[in-house]
Amino acid sequence: MYQIRKDDLSGGPTRALLALHLAGMQANSPPEAVFALDLSGLQVPEVTVWSAWRGENIASIGALKMLGADHAEIKSMRTHPDFLRQGAGAAVLATIIAEARARGVKRLSLETGSGSSFDAALTLYRRHGFANGPAFGGYAASAFNQFLHLDL
Repeated sequence: MYQIRKDDLSGGPTRALLALHLAGMQANSPPEAVFALDLSGLQVPEVTVWSAWRGENIASIGALKMLGADHAEIKSMRTHPDFLRQGAGAAVLATIIAEARARGVKRLSLETGSGSSFDAALTLYRRHGFANGPAFGGYAASAFNQFLHLDL
């Protein structure tokens, strides 16, 4: 249904969806709790980005950030508004999980927020086996953020 591609972030549609993601994080999170990576933060060797496409339309993005040999983090998950609840985010998440396993990752983690703006993402992560757990990788727990983990 979707074509999943490694994405070098050079295309206009990908950059526009990333800008939408950053704006959404800033609008729905306290300033001190916005940990979304900008373009330069995603263009480092330890981060791999994928995008899901239907025809010429970008549907979703997501990234895998290696934190060490056996621990990685999910970053920058965002579905384009035209593709909400159509499996685009799930397709990218499944790709990230499969790649993490292939790389020998033992634990896949993520940080996200609280509130209704994050409910759909939390449902997606929990459906794929993620469970709430402790802070990781230099994050500090707060009343707003939460941490999910998947042991692979």
